Amino acid sequence: MTVPEPVSRTSPRPVRRTVFTQGWRDVTFLHWAVDPAVVAPLLPAGARPDELGGATYVGLIPFRMRRIGLLGAPGMPWVGSFAETNVRLYSVDEQGRRGVVFRSLEADRLLPVLAARWVAHLPYLWSRMRVEREGDQLTYRSDRRWPGPRGAGGTVVVRVGDPLPEPGPLARFLTSRWGLHQTTGRRLAYWPNEHPAWPLYAADLLALDDDLVAAAGLPSVAGAPDSVLFSPGVDVRFGPREH
Repeated sequence: MTVPEPVSRTSPRPVRRTVFTQGWRDVTFLHWAVDPAVVAPLLPAGARPDELGGATYVGLIPFRMRRIGLLGAPGMPWVGSFAETNVRLYSVDEQGRRGVVFRSLEADRLLPVLAARWVAHLPYLWSRMRVEREGDQLTYRSDRRWPGPRGAGGTVVVRVGDPLPEPGPLARFLTSRWGLHQTTGRRLAYWPNEHPAWPLYAADLLALDDDLVAAAGLPSVAGAPDSVLFSPGVDVRFGPREH
């Protein structure tokens, strides 16, 4: 079994050609530790659960997408900006590349949802969503429209705390992800990205009413998360998919 690459706060594989750009803003990271055997059947063939201390993690990540741009062109201000929430797992492939596997990605713009599903083959879903901020408190709301199960969603409320000048091993493991794994044409593909190191903050979870994790095939994941983090965000470049 290949040893995973070291966890690095900057990309170990710089993107040489830009396929598209995104801005990720007001990002909250909620994570639950789980037995790797729970998520292994949900990963594409050729990827296995990435582990830290014998556990892997399930992430619920609400945020604001800002100005998606294609092929280096300026980002689109309206159609490319929307609220999003994803449920993701942590993966490593036979080349040792660490990444994520998306189980679902909620977004409140229909056109990007359709494009991502049909062109990029990512599990995007159309939802009513809002992100509200009052001082150091953020509220994320989602309510799935299409495809089902209709009404899946919930509310996340967090209070942002102090910056983390030196994130610990778990925070680095969860946020230092430089690509996503997915199956394309019956082969495992890796879609690399690069961005500055995440500016991370401690955060307190004030309220959580969620069924997106269960709808993503993980009904046994419940209770208070094991990690709560916040970031004001980063700008991201994606390169061409690799095998």
